[in-house]
Amino acid sequence: MLLVSRRSVRRTVISVAIALVSIVGTPRLARSQENATQVTAAQAADSGARLERERKWRDAIDLYKHALESWPEDPNLKYGLRRAQFQFGIDRRYSDQSFLTTLRPMSRDAALAAFDEILGHIRAHFVDSIDTTSIVAHGTESLWLALRNERFVEQNLFGADQGRIDAFRDTLRERYWNKPVSSDVDARRVISEVCDLGRKSLGLEAGPIVQEYVFGACNCLDDYSNVLTPGRLNDLYSNIEGEFVGIGIVMEAELGKGMKLVQVLPESPAHEKGLRAGDVIVGIDGRDCRFMSTDEAAGLLTGKANSQVRLEVTGPAGRREASVTRREVQVKSIPVAKIIDSQNGVGYIQMTGFQKSSAVELDEALNKLEREGMKALIWDVRGNPGGLLTAAVEVLDRFIDKGTLVETRGRTYDQNYTYTAHAPGTHNVPIILLIDGSSASASEIVAGAIRDHHRGKIVGRKSYGKWSVQSIYDLRTGGGVRLTTAKFYSPNGDTLGKIGVKPDVEITVEKGFSRAIGEVDAARDPDIAKAIELIRTDSALTRR
Repeated sequence: MLLVSRRSVRRTVISVAIALVSIVGTPRLARSQENATQVTAAQAADSGARLERERKWRDAIDLYKHALESWPEDPNLKYGLRRAQFQFGIDRRYSDQSFLTTLRPMSRDAALAAFDEILGHIRAHFVDSIDTTSIVAHGTESLWLALRNERFVEQNLFGADQGRIDAFRDTLRERYWNKPVSSDVDARRVISEVCDLGRKSLGLEAGPIVQEYVFGACNCLDDYSNVLTPGRLNDLYSNIEGEFVGIGIVMEAELGKGMKLVQVLPESPAHEKGLRAGDVIVGIDGRDCRFMSTDEAAGLLTGKANSQVRLEVTGPAGRREASVTRREVQVKSIPVAKIIDSQNGVGYIQMTGFQKSSAVELDEALNKLEREGMKALIWDVRGNPGGLLTAAVEVLDRFIDKGTLVETRGRTYDQNYTYTAHAPGTHNVPIILLIDGSSASASEIVAGAIRDHHRGKIVGRKSYGKWSVQSIYDLRTGGGVRLTTAKFYSPNGDTLGKIGVKPDVEITVEKGFSRAIGEVDAARDPDIAKAIELIRTDSALTRR
């Protein structure tokens, strides 16, 4: 996601996803790509549907996305992806305590007021014009899908007759599917009709019905626009600030196995207790979490500072228990800054996000490396999903002395801006920039500027391809709405959404290759090895 500015009711961000409570949700490379075999589109659709039946929404999404690379116009794959994404969103809402306690119980009038507020923000700020019929239709579709979602039904219709639920779904499709809506008043009327019908047919309260229209409103927008529950909004802001209370892990549910630790933050409570990437949490405070969603487990891991959580963990050392004390965790955007080749003066900076502290951290890192004899820099933004637009501009300004750094263009005048470099404070060190398929948004602003200004070589793999700006608007419900409000353009005027930045030197990595935050192994990392080779041999890589 890419955040641009902070105002009383709006903050603007650029990154693919912002990590929450236990830091989950970075850009995912389709795992199905690693296991690809020669299949037909129909077989791929069948495999996706099977994963959906097993409620493995993330795996289904990955599979559909990868299959669509081969069959981009296949209608079954396209709708399968859409269906899995929506069901994943419903599952997440109904695993979120802030939604369950604050939003789900709202009265009809309060929930409709929230819908009106969302509608107003979409009309005023979204990068493209969207008609009200589409917004309401997507809410109807979200409700129709929710009526087949186990979590929704358990919370709102426990014990209800399945035949009556199916009949209500049929009515939604027959009477309200793409029903023309001419105005805000008309939108309220249609949603109220559905509420009356749901109450009469199933005894379904109005609050859960309207919330599907609230959250479904963004389903007709792009992949990066969505409504945020109060809990997710608070976690988002904590991530922007670079601090949160927790144990400091990035985890992902593997159904039947537990919570796999994707990353363990350096100097975090989890790291201090010996947890490492690749370990799997199977129990939290005596509760089996092997069949939980990531959000359910994250809820159990959340707690006040100085409270303890008892974990059962499996890993290379076998099964063990660890009591971890929650505390404030400072998330550094630069966990590593060191000389990795003293003979050639090669410095290395690992940047994992763009947050408020990034420019200050970068200044400290550069000063340290220059004192230690740095003559060339490897700047690593692999796996970096983005963050604050202003942070991306500030760090670029340390390396480029003049000209455009990035330009944003949106539907409203306040989204159109050109950011330029300044000569004072520029570091002239030669640069190798490392990128990969998870380098997104703010990382791509950096890559685009480095490329267009011929400021250094880019090594690795093609970047993610997210070249849009999101703004965060606070809502009266305590939650927020994240909307794409602009696209960004490189100094040469390129916008590479769904394309990405191609490296100057492309490196193929072996299946299963991974890196840990806060660690660097130049000997075993093919990207770093190539970067060092270029620094040693490429005469064109000179100071600026």
